[in-house]
Amino acid sequence: MVRPVGFSPRDARTIYEYNRAVFGRFVRRIRRLPWRTAVRDRGIGHGSLFQTLVHILNVHEVWLAYIVRGRTSDAELEALFDDPRRAPKSWKEFDRYATRVWEEVDRTLRSESPRSLGRRVKVFWMAGNYTARDAVLQATIEQAHHLGEVIGALWQDDTSPPDMTWLDLQRAAGRRAHRD
Repeated sequence: MVRPVGFSPRDARTIYEYNRAVFGRFVRRIRRLPWRTAVRDRGIGHGSLFQTLVHILNVHEVWLAYIVRGRTSDAELEALFDDPRRAPKSWKEFDRYATRVWEEVDRTLRSESPRSLGRRVKVFWMAGNYTARDAVLQATIEQAHHLGEVIGALWQDDTSPPDMTWLDLQRAAGRRAHRD
């Protein structure tokens, strides 16, 4: 059995700063590829590199902007899943969608308290009850899994993936803080 993990709202925001920084590094790397390469079906979980990035945004949006906020009625989730903005077809549409998702995630995480992170949340597609804290971890770990697919696909093309370790990003943030 997996035991619950505890962390504070500040920790959740720190985890999401990392998620966003890593995600941004992958977006920049894939954006530098020719469009045809970015959207080519690689046989990975969501087909292309681009669609995998879109799926990662979908995951953050559904868990942090909907599930954690209790926006789980059939009508709310159906409207979300039917929203064509969740399936961008260009980098311009992707950027608009990503901005929306990260703003909603930030809004959610700013409103969390130690007590609210422990509250139960439920989703129709998964049996059981989970906490808001679990939702943060679910989206974080799912992002890591999908970025692993992207890393494998980049390596197949002899393209190096961006640095993404927690320590790398902390070191980079420290260097930026010293320059400011």
